[in-house]
Amino acid sequence: MNDDDLVLIGLGANLPSALGPPRTTLAAALDALGREAGPVTRRSRVWRTRPLPDDGQPWYLNQVAAVETGLDPEPLLARLLRIEVEFGRIRGAPNAPRIIDLDLLAHGRLVRPGPIPPLLPHPRMAERAFVLLPLAEIAPDWRHPASGQPVSAMIAKLPPGQTADPLP
Repeated sequence: MNDDDLVLIGLGANLPSALGPPRTTLAAALDALGREAGPVTRRSRVWRTRPLPDDGQPWYLNQVAAVETGLDPEPLLARLLRIEVEFGRIRGAPNAPRIIDLDLLAHGRLVRPGPIPPLLPHPRMAERAFVLLPLAEIAPDWRHPASGQPVSAMIAKLPPGQTADPLP
């Protein structure tokens, strides 16, 4: 599959779930994605990242995965939200700590600026080290569907102070 055709999902967690610590939750979420959305064809390492904004909450563990799916964006997003609920996520304030977060980052070359969700590609993905660094790991030739920028150029333009480190 061409990198530009990938369906990309961002995963993140910074609180333990009923399954265990965030790393365990991410692994279980990847399994759930495979069952609910389609086979996970690529997955990044787990990255440790500073919360944005950095308000003293625990650091996040993040990953990016590519799935092979026949689902359109709306039913795919509905399945991602259902997985979050099954894992115990309760939506609160924006940027609050969370048990699991599953974001539809891109659905092939589809560009949908809104206002109807899901907005595609994800509107803030080009500003987030916790998305771009794992994405570059699994799809180094990927280009943003709206801007045409390669992931490497977006990484070079990241705001200062964003921290992301791959875990072994």
